[in-house]
Amino acid sequence: MLQARALIESTMSLHRTRPTREALVMRAEDADVDETAARLIGLARHSVSASLFADGNVSAVFEALAAHATPSRERTERSGAGARGGPTVRLLCTPQAVSNGMPSAADFRGTRCEIRVTEGELRGMLIVDSRVALILACPERAGHAAVVKDTASARALDLLFAGSWANARSLAEHQRMSARLRTESARRILERLREGRTDDVAARELQVSLRTYRRHVAEIMRELGANSRFQAGVRAVEMGLLPQRTDAPLLQRITTS
Repeated sequence: MLQARALIESTMSLHRTRPTREALVMRAEDADVDETAARLIGLARHSVSASLFADGNVSAVFEALAAHATPSRERTERSGAGARGGPTVRLLCTPQAVSNGMPSAADFRGTRCEIRVTEGELRGMLIVDSRVALILACPERAGHAAVVKDTASARALDLLFAGSWANARSLAEHQRMSARLRTESARRILERLREGRTDDVAARELQVSLRTYRRHVAEIMRELGANSRFQAGVRAVEMGLLPQRTDAPLLQRITTS
């Protein structure tokens, strides 16, 4: 998804060399993001691909998707008889977005929407029919957005999205894993992994045998798909299982930022 920024900047550069009537990228003002998202989603005939983090204007995209989830008769007729109730929706979000209650599977029940979760860094964007895209600014620049009308750029963004989508887990799988890792015992072990405790010290602090502690650590690492104890602690923060500490070691703050 980080490649999306480079792609958009390249498109913007091309846009500056073209006449206004051929604009490839248009800035969406703050007040227009909600309306723009709803309009683009409403025009979708085949597919909608959206990636959402937990901040900024992404709530506008989510609300527009949820409102469009139950297709009206008019939209169904416009999409064609074979559409079975509207376009296919792929919604990719961060664990933080799930923790904040967005999205909820209930909002899309009975629709052609699949939700997946990724710990990778996301850029908020909405791609409609691989021909037009709405790009949302990163969280620190919330309120800024751009509409990409260049078909080649929109298709390239859709391919980047597909790569992240293929490596993400389903919402149901994420929630099952999250529930197993949110127990008090798992949280206490994760805290010690994040803090870099040795197995001996952590086992003594938790008042369990070294063998028992290592067995629990192995189970947690398997759940998180981590190859090391440090990576397990980092992923726990990425998934929202632990808060990120402001006094954490510099390397850990860089890794999780």
